Amino acid sequence: MGRRGLVSGMAGTAAGIGMLAPPRPAQGQELPELHWRLVSNFPKSLDTIYGTAVEFARVVGELSEDRFRIDVFAAGEIVPGLQVLDAVQNGTVEMGHGPTYFYSGKDPTFTLFTGLPFGLNTRMQNAWMYQGGGGELLNQFLEKYNAYALPGGNSGCQMGGWFRKELKTVEDLKGLKFRIPGMAGEIWQRLGAVPQQISPGDIFPALEKGTIDAAEFVGPYDDEKLSLYKVAKYYYYPGWWEGGALACTLINLKSWQELPEHYRAIVTYASAYANGWMTAKYDAVNPGALKRLVAAGAVLRPFPQEILQASWQQAQQLYAELRDRSEDFRKVYDHLVAFRDDQYLWWQVAEFGYDAFMVRQRRGG
Repeated sequence: MGRRGLVSGMAGTAAGIGMLAPPRPAQGQELPELHWRLVSNFPKSLDTIYGTAVEFARVVGELSEDRFRIDVFAAGEIVPGLQVLDAVQNGTVEMGHGPTYFYSGKDPTFTLFTGLPFGLNTRMQNAWMYQGGGGELLNQFLEKYNAYALPGGNSGCQMGGWFRKELKTVEDLKGLKFRIPGMAGEIWQRLGAVPQQISPGDIFPALEKGTIDAAEFVGPYDDEKLSLYKVAKYYYYPGWWEGGALACTLINLKSWQELPEHYRAIVTYASAYANGWMTAKYDAVNPGALKRLVAAGAVLRPFPQEILQASWQQAQQLYAELRDRSEDFRKVYDHLVAFRDDQYLWWQVAEFGYDAFMVRQRRGG
C-alpha cells in the first residue's frame, strides 16, 4: 500500500480521536534517520496481538518515508515477554507493546489500564483513554517507571475459558486448577479455585495431562490456534475480567522526550491506527473461529449467574483492600469507576437496546 492509500485507510481511525489528517513535517524541516527496536509480549504465532505491533511499525515507516524505522521483536528474541516494561524502562530497547497488567506484580494499578475485572468494555476504554482522562492518569503513573504510553490495541471482550467439567454452582470452583493470571486469579482464588500461571505454549499439555482443570486465553481466533477444545470441551463466557483488554505502545520516557515533534506526532497517529486495527481484526475473525470451534465439539456455556454474582462481590472486596493499601490504585480506580458508571447509564439506553433487539432478530431468523 502506498502512502496515499495508507492515509485514506487510516482516516476512520484517526477521526475517532480528533486527528483528521496524518502529520506532515514543517516546510523545509530536516528530520533525522532513526532506527528503534520494539519488543512484544507475544510470540509471532499470535498474528493479531503480535501483528498489531508490526502494523504500528509499518505505519511509522510509511508516514516518515522510512526515515524512522522500528524493528519489532517477538517475546524471547531480546527479552522474555513478561520483561518488556523492564527493557523499556532501563533503555535496553526504545519501545514495547502489550497489556500493562502483566506488571501487576510491581503495582496492582497496572491492571486498571488493561482491563479491570468488571470494568470497561472496549469502546468505553477508548473513550476513557482518549477523552476521559485515562491517558493522562496512565502517563502520570508511568513516570516513575521511566516510560510513556499510548493506546495500542484492544482484543474486545474475551472469553471465559475452557473447562474440562461443566460449572453449575460456586461449589464447583473449589479446588479447580485454573490457568488465569493477575487480579482475576486473585478473585477466583477467593472463591476456592487455584489460579495457575502458565505460558500459552504450555496450556494444551497441562490440560491434556490434567495438571490443570481449566484455562483462559483470549477469544475464539487465538484459542483455536491452541486446540484447547480437544482436551476441555466446555467453553465459557463472558471473560468478565477482560471486558476489553487494552494493549499499550510503551516508549522509554527519555527517548520519547528527545524525539522530534513530527516523529512524536507520527507515533501517536500510528498507535491510534494500530489501536483500531487490532479490534477490527478480532471482530472480523472471531465469528468464523467460533463457528469452527463449535463444529469441532466445543460446548458454549454462559457462566451461571451465581458464579458471576459471587465473582462481583469478591472483586469489590479486593478493590476495597487495594484502595486502602495504594494511593495510586485508589486515585485511578475511583476515576475509572465513576467513568464506568456514567458510561453504563448511557449504554443501557441506546447501545444495549439496539444490540439486544438485533440479537433477538437473528435468533428468530
